[in-house]
Amino acid sequence: MPDKQPANSALPALRGSLIAALIALSAPAHAEEPASDARWVSDSLSTYVRSGPTDGHRIVGSLKSGQKVSLVTSQGNYSQVRGQSGDLVWILSSDLQALPGQSERLPQLDQQVADLSGQLKTIDDSWKSRVQGMQETLDSRKTLIDELETRNKALNEQLAEAQSNLRDTQARLGDENKQVMMRYMVYGGSIAGAGLLLGLILPALTRGRKRNDRWF
Repeated sequence: MPDKQPANSALPALRGSLIAALIALSAPAHAEEPASDARWVSDSLSTYVRSGPTDGHRIVGSLKSGQKVSLVTSQGNYSQVRGQSGDLVWILSSDLQALPGQSERLPQLDQQVADLSGQLKTIDDSWKSRVQGMQETLDSRKTLIDELETRNKALNEQLAEAQSNLRDTQARLGDENKQVMMRYMVYGGSIAGAGLLLGLILPALTRGRKRNDRWF
């Protein structure tokens, strides 16, 4: 029976590929590319914003960690951004990041994990179904092979028996041919002997009859 190892060994490879994809999705380097002017306040802080691009400008408010803003311009260590309210403020450029914060990425990653988990389950079920189908096919073929082997064995036995009967028949036919030839030889010899005997007797009888005819 063919080995089923190649079909089953493909499942761990698929799982490994999907797990690697999940890990890659969780890495910042593979996150969705933002718009050129999109920025997010760093996850590690809630920072104050100022009215100008230096530490000397007064604080006019704060931005929460992970909040999305639009980059307007940069000057020195500061960047001017537009908040969700539409106000223009200045924030340290080091307090900005070009990727969404965890609070925004995590729901997306959770959804992607759920989608990939569903795909993994679908692939797993599909492979199980295919393996089961291949197993059923192999079982049916093994049954067919067993039946053919049984029939072949029976035919070989019948062939051996027929060959044995043929040899016996040929032997009997040879004996009968010998007997027929002997009969023909005996019959032919008998006819030849009878002919020879008649060939000898008839002339003698003919000569004796002629002598008798002279005396009268």
